[in-house]
Amino acid sequence: MQSTHLRHKLNIHRKKSLLTALLVITLFSAGWAQQVGGRMYTKSDNLPNYDNRWLHYGFAIGMHSSGFRIQYGDEFTSPEFDSLQSVMASSTFGFSLGLIANFRIADYLDIRVVPEVVFYENRLDYRYIQGGQLVTDQQTVESTFIEVPILFKYKSVRRGNHRLYLIGGVEAGIEATGRDKGGNERDRLLTESNNLSLQAGFGMDIYFPLFKFAPEVRYSRGISNVLSDNDNRYHNPLNRIATNTVTLYLLFE
Repeated sequence: MQSTHLRHKLNIHRKKSLLTALLVITLFSAGWAQQVGGRMYTKSDNLPNYDNRWLHYGFAIGMHSSGFRIQYGDEFTSPEFDSLQSVMASSTFGFSLGLIANFRIADYLDIRVVPEVVFYENRLDYRYIQGGQLVTDQQTVESTFIEVPILFKYKSVRRGNHRLYLIGGVEAGIEATGRDKGGNERDRLLTESNNLSLQAGFGMDIYFPLFKFAPEVRYSRGISNVLSDNDNRYHNPLNRIATNTVTLYLLFE
């Protein structure tokens, strides 16, 4: 039977460490913001009526770390793939650009739509034992998606020029550029051109005299199987591929 590779374990720990670090930094900044906001901005709040508008716009810049979650199929243990030791996902970085339409539905609750263009590069490493040596066949899937998250934003009480919030919802995505899945494409890893995911995150609104800025960390977990229906040595050992993405957004409204 094939064993789990050490690099796969390290990759999982690296993702957990990144999430933990981002959470600690955000909570530290949030605590500092509440203290500073309570002491310094009680007399001169920036944009005091900004959150009373029923609709406002903005734009978002995102930097993400993404990777695939895989599930082996029955053929992985068949004699045909006896030399295949493991299939492992590698985390890669990308970026996104989007627009924001924010609708106020209650004092502490908004709903927002954030259509964005997202650039991905996901990799799977197929590791074989050949002649007593470990050989890696890397498959890279580059894609550009148009994604539309629909998110609920639950806000805390504003303290001075700062406000914390939680955000979550669902996101649908479709690939912006079509790919020819025939010819040479048949002997490589292919993924579907649409995806559906759940999202959750947290952030902090910072009010300036002319605009509002918010750093936000959001986790996206794909719930669709994006493994294409293809018959080759990259698809047959697998039963399912789903997406995982952690994004740091810089929001300007």
